[in-house]
This record gives sequence, structure tokens and C-alpha cells, in this order.
Amino acid sequence: MITDQPRFAGVDVGSLTAEALIIDEAGNTLAASIIRVRPRPEQSAAEAFDRALSGSGLRRDQIDLCFSTGYGRDAISFSARNISEISCHGRGAHHLLPAVRTIIDIGGQDCKVIRVDSDGHLLDFVMNDKCAAGTGRFLEMMARTLNIELSELGGLALKSGKPLTLSAICTIFAEMEVMQLVYAGKKKKDIAAGIHAALARRIKALVGRMGLNGQICMTGGVSKNTGVVRLLEKELGVTFSTFPLDPQLIGALGAALFARDTWWSRKARAT
Repeated sequence: MITDQPRFAGVDVGSLTAEALIIDEAGNTLAASIIRVRPRPEQSAAEAFDRALSGSGLRRDQIDLCFSTGYGRDAISFSARNISEISCHGRGAHHLLPAVRTIIDIGGQDCKVIRVDSDGHLLDFVMNDKCAAGTGRFLEMMARTLNIELSELGGLALKSGKPLTLSAICTIFAEMEVMQLVYAGKKKKDIAAGIHAALARRIKALVGRMGLNGQICMTGGVSKNTGVVRLLEKELGVTFSTFPLDPQLIGALGAALFARDTWWSRKARAT
């Protein structure tokens, strides 16, 4: 039922997908959407936002404040402010899992390890953004090379009992190595397991630069890949905390929460 309570939105436009999420004043999710990116960030943001609005039964003029995040965050005209995805993932993760102190965010083009304090404020982060290895784009390219859907890759890797070792670090060379393994008649499940092991090692090295502290979780689209999650848990010797929300929406949630906080702050100053 639509009421007159304030409502806030966050839009997260990344390199592969765009997300939009609408919350009420308590931070409860009213509706959300995830789409593949369109040619322009504004298009991606508008379509994701409109789909979330449709799911909530609301109009744009019924949203009190909208903030944006992600790579395309500064190109969204209907967003009142843009916030870094690092801050948004930290804020969104802490809102849902207050005991979390370390967040691994694996996006389409980069991987970040984020540390927050007991209030969800950003303390530090490390980021790998100079190579596609260890990202969603890496997995997309490997799935294409194996001629399977990306959604199949994680489950296929978990069926392997004999993971093959990929020696290449660079994504392009890794792709060539996978092609050679396919031509050599190696089983796809063993190649897939090797792909996931290589990615897990890359992320483990990044986590090593930051260190682990408190509960740990994963955000971003790659966090829905069971093969990556299981292998990374094994590599790090941890069990990831899980969200009561699609982990791909955490950045958009963080943006919406920042919008809510700003709205209440402005309201308090006006009184």
C-alpha cells in the first residue's frame, strides 16, 4: 500500500549491469531491479530506476531523494548526488550485516576489498582495476571460450575432481591457455575449476594486502557464482556471511541509504 512516508532511491551503474533500489525511511527495500547496461549510463540508470518504480507502484515524483553510484554515477541527471561505490558497498553491507567488517566486492571490471568500522564508515580499501583477471569480465570471457553460459560456469567447476592449473595471470593469455586445453580435449569441468581457482588466488592476494578483520562478506554479481564463493572460502579459511538481499544490489542500497541520511540531515537543519 502506498503511504505518504518518505522514500529514497539508489542507482548503481556498473560496467556490465545496472541496479536500482527503493527504500522507505526505515531502510526496508520496497522494490529493486537489475538489468544489463545499455549504451549510455543515463539509459541504464533510467531503465533500472523505472523498473524498480514499477515494482513499487511509485512514480518518480514520489521519491524524496535519489543518489547514484558505480562507474556511470556522474552521468545520471535525475540523481541529486553521486557517491563512490566503495562507500556505498560498505554502507549497504553494514546496514544488512552490522557485524561485517570486511567486504569483498567483485564487479565487472575490478575487485575491491573494503574495511569498515562498527558504524559502517569506510576505514580502508584496496583495489585491483588494472587487469580484468579476478573480475566478472574475466569469467565472462572464460565462459565464452568454453562455449557455455556464464551462469553455468560456477556449477560446472564444482563438479570437477581434478582442477587444471592455469599458469597465465593476464586475462588474454589465460583465454589462450583455456583454448589450448579445450583443443587438447580436456574436460570442461576441470578447466572451469582451474579458472575459478585462478580467480580465487588473485582475490586472496588482494585480501592479503588488506588483511581479514571481523565477519566477511561478498558483494557484486560474482558473489552469486557458487564456484567462486566456495573456492574463495577455502582459500581464505572463512565462511562468508550471507545477505537477506541479492548481493548484487548492495551498492544501490548503500546509495539509497546515503540519500536517506542526507534527506533527514537537511530536514533536521531546516527545523
